[in-house]
Amino acid sequence: MAMDLFSLQSILLFLLASLYLYFFFLTTASLKRAAANGGVGFKNYPFLGTLPEFFMNRGRFLDWTTEVLASTPSSTAVFIRPGSNNGIITANPSNVEHILKTRFDNYPKGDRFISLLRDFLGEGIFNSDDELWRIQRKTASYEFNSKSLRNFVMENVTVEIRTRLVLILERAHKSGRVLDLQDILERFAFDNVCKLAFNYDPGCLSGEGDGSSEFMLAFEEAAKLSSERFMYLLPSMYKLKKLLDVGSERRLRKAIVTVHQFADDIIRLRLEEMRDNKASDQDILSRFFSTEKASAVFLRDIVISFILAGRDTTSSALTWFFWLLSRNRCVEDRILEELGGIRSRNGKLVGDPYTFDELREMHYLHAAISEAMRLYPPVAVDTKACLRDDVLPDGTAIKGGWFISYQTFAMGRMESVWGKDCREFRPERWLESDGAFGVVCRQESPFKFPVFHAGPRMCLGKDMAYIQMKSIAASVLERFTIDVQDSDTCREPLLSLTLRMKGGLPVKVNPRPVHQSL
Repeated sequence: MAMDLFSLQSILLFLLASLYLYFFFLTTASLKRAAANGGVGFKNYPFLGTLPEFFMNRGRFLDWTTEVLASTPSSTAVFIRPGSNNGIITANPSNVEHILKTRFDNYPKGDRFISLLRDFLGEGIFNSDDELWRIQRKTASYEFNSKSLRNFVMENVTVEIRTRLVLILERAHKSGRVLDLQDILERFAFDNVCKLAFNYDPGCLSGEGDGSSEFMLAFEEAAKLSSERFMYLLPSMYKLKKLLDVGSERRLRKAIVTVHQFADDIIRLRLEEMRDNKASDQDILSRFFSTEKASAVFLRDIVISFILAGRDTTSSALTWFFWLLSRNRCVEDRILEELGGIRSRNGKLVGDPYTFDELREMHYLHAAISEAMRLYPPVAVDTKACLRDDVLPDGTAIKGGWFISYQTFAMGRMESVWGKDCREFRPERWLESDGAFGVVCRQESPFKFPVFHAGPRMCLGKDMAYIQMKSIAASVLERFTIDVQDSDTCREPLLSLTLRMKGGLPVKVNPRPVHQSL
């Protein structure tokens, strides 16, 4: 018995020693590669690599990585962990262009990224590669043309603003109630993406929808918990929790059930309408019904992906925009001046709906929204997989099987990219003279400003997003003053699949005096 116990102990000690040596030599090799890349960046420890620093800074991941990248010569750092979970984090525009365009085929989403989000996003357009992605991209692109864009603005956004958003803000003023503007904007965006993509009005903003509020809460929960899988010290820990159905994985499973049920109901209603010839077939979802991949699960993945794209991104951008305006009233004054000029030139009154062409004239507002997204991008981090060994334009070596993340949040805070005033909210940086046409908003390189991605995966809805955001911002600002509660308090970003504001944006609303609107 004693011999058996001794043998067991010996075997365990041998295994532990072997495991230690394996990880030690593996980490040492990774450290040598990091040294070859300049020897700066994340602090690495023998055997553990970057894990101790990662553990201490997970709660402030964006600020931490921004600080590290700003301290490196090329805004790029090697991220080392025991095992095969090494990677590169960069805020270098040349590297971004390399992975998103020049060597696009070498940097797909990859199995790790897709597997972490599969429970929530399935095989939707944001969580797929190769042919499956191409089919979805091609099918969706038919709907994103000038005619659809104009119809979307005139028929959906304008109606939602006049019949729902303005009424909610007026009622809030009369009652003196504090609103969570982030919640209002998310509901607005949710209604609009459902109308555009699925020809379905959930009535979430007005509170008339059946089950939409429950869906909204479940959707936020699923997005947040899915993104937290990327932050585990042990990357596969979520699999054990999922198997045992405990903790965050249990909450995620329940949230996804609600999300799936809502998406399935939209598909069922849409199919019934088309079967009974009660609706046209020109929305995005209807185009997917005729594809060869159109299974019930695939269609559900399409619905979830477009809700994520249309609801969370524009509402995130506008939430940060209104908060930044509350701290920079001179920017708000210039926006009102621009709106007044447009009204005056076209003989329009405050409250009249803006036309498509009038929205395109709002160059300063466009610049202010872009500046807000530069500092608080709706998608703060994006990650790719490296298939084959490569060398990035800044000289950083990356191995096949590594991940590479470009940090859009950090890019907006790099002096090397935006200058010494990079942390200031200054829309003027986007403006340039256009001769007889006056000042216009400059189009920046998408690799310097990858808020809408870049390369073959460039966001199809970029123009539509700007039109929607400008419509909302202009209509709200010329009618109301938005008084952010505790505006001097710096709001904390909540890193999820999109960059939400922790705790929401509490505001009070008051009618704007007419003389300030023009």
